[in-house]
Amino acid sequence: MHEFFLRFLDYTNTVILIYFLAANSVYTVLMFISLYTVSLHAKYAAHKGYTAVLDSPVTPPVALIVPAHNEERVIVQTVLSLLALNYPEKEIIVVDDGSNDSTLDRLIEQFELQRMDLIYREQVKATTPLAFYSSSQRPELIVVSKPNGGKADALNAGINLARSPYFCTVDADSIIERDALLRLMTPVVQSAVNTVVSGGIVRIVNGCRLEHGEVVEIDLPKRWLERCQVVEYIRTFMFGRPGWNSMGATFITSGAFCLLHRETAVLVGGFRRESVTEDIDLVANLHRFLRDKGWKYNIVFSTDPICWTEAPHSVSMLARQRRRWQLGLMQTVMRDNDMIFNPRFGSLGMFSMPFHAYIEAIGSVVEAAGTILIPFSFFIGAMPLALFLLFVFLAVGYGTLLSVGSVLLHETTLRRYPKLKHVLLLVLYAVIENVGYKQMVTFFRAQGVLRYFFGRRKWEYVVHTGKGATGRVAVTHEA
Repeated sequence: MHEFFLRFLDYTNTVILIYFLAANSVYTVLMFISLYTVSLHAKYAAHKGYTAVLDSPVTPPVALIVPAHNEERVIVQTVLSLLALNYPEKEIIVVDDGSNDSTLDRLIEQFELQRMDLIYREQVKATTPLAFYSSSQRPELIVVSKPNGGKADALNAGINLARSPYFCTVDADSIIERDALLRLMTPVVQSAVNTVVSGGIVRIVNGCRLEHGEVVEIDLPKRWLERCQVVEYIRTFMFGRPGWNSMGATFITSGAFCLLHRETAVLVGGFRRESVTEDIDLVANLHRFLRDKGWKYNIVFSTDPICWTEAPHSVSMLARQRRRWQLGLMQTVMRDNDMIFNPRFGSLGMFSMPFHAYIEAIGSVVEAAGTILIPFSFFIGAMPLALFLLFVFLAVGYGTLLSVGSVLLHETTLRRYPKLKHVLLLVLYAVIENVGYKQMVTFFRAQGVLRYFFGRRKWEYVVHTGKGATGRVAVTHEA
């Protein structure tokens, strides 16, 4: 029995070692690709502004769709930020998804909304709205009241109401920088083929100061948990997504701030209510539909359109968020598993889908198991010191190098944090994040995978205090 147990540990540790070697190899490739593409884009953006897109008569209108459920503390601030966007023609559609608080009342009071009759044509499936409201002061703003049907259902209702050729999904707790929509639209108008999705960066607003829907002072949060999330977001958006974008293999874009071609989204049926991460699901669905049709298309990611959102304050809320994200990723890669290693889908099928399925999704279970079994094997004498140190380097040391590198890349290109102390603190937390925080998040992600296999596939709501940012109106987040 003892020999069988030791043999089991050997086999398991070999699998874990192969996983870490494979994961770090891919991360290294993505790192070098991202270093080049992010630096190149930063130079381009610095020398060529966005005035041409702003002034061009052919820049398409955009509908900004905001699904809102019980967002009374933040919805006015979010709408104010959207009204202030520097963009030639936009419509703002707030969909009150059956809120049982004062979300709708706050909007009516703030913007002097009046109930109106409106022609509503259902092009994608959604719960029928109950009422429509408009403002004589801000004619670009429309508010829809409907029974609760979930975020995907609310977005579909917004798509049905939108008249613009493009729509942008915006979370009800997000703050969008004034030029961000212009930056998001730039690769669309410059592309020779139909760009059906354009994604940007999400940053954490915790610690920043807000006024009238705008971030007026950038600062770091005070708590270690939130600072670790700042570093994690920087690493994700600076290393992973630019690399996949340069290969034409973008698979994940953040629904908190994402521009989509309306007609194409309608052709695939809009957002699916069955998925707990409707944004990932739709991108995969678009890839499949357009490849099947043989149509040329682009799905792009840019590193300078910025959306600010609040991170969870507590470990319990962080656990809910990461379990849901991982569950949604599992739903998508399992539903579209025939795309994995399928040359018909190009670099998406041959590289991006396998990476997200085996390393990002299922691999989180392997990583969580390794976090327990590797130290255990070493302490009972079943693993030599040299091999144990190799595991530590692959699991912690190399991750620290990637985190530090992403922070330095971020601050040498985008320069979002104005003070030297911010950069030094971010570098410090790039180290701290890999010891304790990263392992904790890995366990949460592994729980999301296990919940998928055990059939627990319901949306987990994240509740925040609304104290992540300072200013006249603070921001809350429900993910």
